[in-house]
Amino acid sequence: MKVLSLLAAASAASAHTIFVQLEADGKTYPVSHGIRTPTYDGPITNVASNDVVCNGGPNPTTPSKEIITVQAGTTVKAVWRHTLTSGPNNVMDASHKGPTLAYLKKVSNALTDTGIGGGWFKIQEDGHNNGNWGTSKVINNAGLHYIDIPSCIENGQYLLRAEMIALHGAGSSGGAQLYMECAQINIVGGTGSAKPKTYSIPGIYKQNDPGILVNIYSMSPSSKYTIPGPPVFTCDGSSSGGSGPAVTEPETGFVTQVVPAAPEPTPVDSCTAAQWQQCGGTNFNGCTTCASPYTCKTINAYYHQCS
Repeated sequence: MKVLSLLAAASAASAHTIFVQLEADGKTYPVSHGIRTPTYDGPITNVASNDVVCNGGPNPTTPSKEIITVQAGTTVKAVWRHTLTSGPNNVMDASHKGPTLAYLKKVSNALTDTGIGGGWFKIQEDGHNNGNWGTSKVINNAGLHYIDIPSCIENGQYLLRAEMIALHGAGSSGGAQLYMECAQINIVGGTGSAKPKTYSIPGIYKQNDPGILVNIYSMSPSSKYTIPGPPVFTCDGSSSGGSGPAVTEPETGFVTQVVPAAPEPTPVDSCTAAQWQQCGGTNFNGCTTCASPYTCKTINAYYHQCS
């Protein structure tokens, strides 16, 4: 029993992870450049805490004086590592399965805005499809988390919140482990034609949401998993907003929705991959056909995505 306890403790320690770097517009910026990196790689487990916004609290974050320029309509790569000095083969323990997500918030000053409160909209999610989890794809792809920046949003400064949720202990309340950091970015080249519905963080998750309180060990490869949080915003309007009352954010002019219970995802055929799901790549054995109207696009040799 003592040996098992030590092994469990070692596994838990290696499971921690940090979003340490952003690759954008063909440039790889130094570690911590433009990112509010924490001093500890542990999770946030209280979804109602302000720490769930850009990390902090038990993992004090270090401010950054840089803002990264990002072209609207491009794909950026959030780089995840176990620690700030870990290599690409040390991302997070493979047993820690769950979704990946990304959010944007338009701000006046990305250097100083805390991110707490309204203004956030989701731009990426990848949950569970035919036994494949979003976190597993990031781990298997050397820590790269692909995030499409919408082409139709306003230019200006934003916080980009990249997140991985580990659900190995989520069978009991407070067991889900949330990992997130915020990058400070300046989006250029957007058309400015869209005003996304926005949401408050904290507020997008509840401790008993079906995507937060879930026993993943009782799931089969075909089991449906409800990704937590609001729907993904898309420029073609295919995502739908919540039904709560709207509030106008004074800083951004965006419309903020009071978050209802997480919507059920649209069911897809058992051999059809949904939007943002993996649809191909080296050693990929899942569905290679995307749900209409999406097509399977090559991100790299290891990861193809429906978009």
